[in-house]
Amino acid sequence: QVQLVESGGGLVQAGGSLRLSCAASGRTFSSAVVGWFRQAPGLGREFVAAIRGSGSSTYYAESVKGRFTISSDIAKNTVYLQMNSLKPEDTAVYYCAVGWGSGNYYSTSWYDYWGQGTQVTVSS
Repeated sequence: QVQLVESGGGLVQAGGSLRLSCAASGRTFSSAVVGWFRQAPGLGREFVAAIRGSGSSTYYAESVKGRFTISSDIAKNTVYLQMNSLKPEDTAVYYCAVGWGSGNYYSTSWYDYWGQGTQVTVSS
């Protein structure tokens, strides 16, 4: 069984930064793909970014390219999402998820385990 715990969310003004963390227990990230998704009120869960555990490959949604950076620390079994130049439209609950193998990393259905989420609120 894999458990994921997100942290680092909070309230920030537009233009500010936050760093989210996703810590895993139960299985190593080294061969996994870890994704970040977000869900705003009344909307579906959307892809934000993903990383192959070793950091060899990263993937981003167009809406966050150039502002968000995903990275991993395999020794700590933790994946980070550095979010800069935040906008009010980035406000959402952010979730991390993990899966193994290859496939459509942009789809929620590909992932095997999910965290509980952390709230990010960006004020204008």
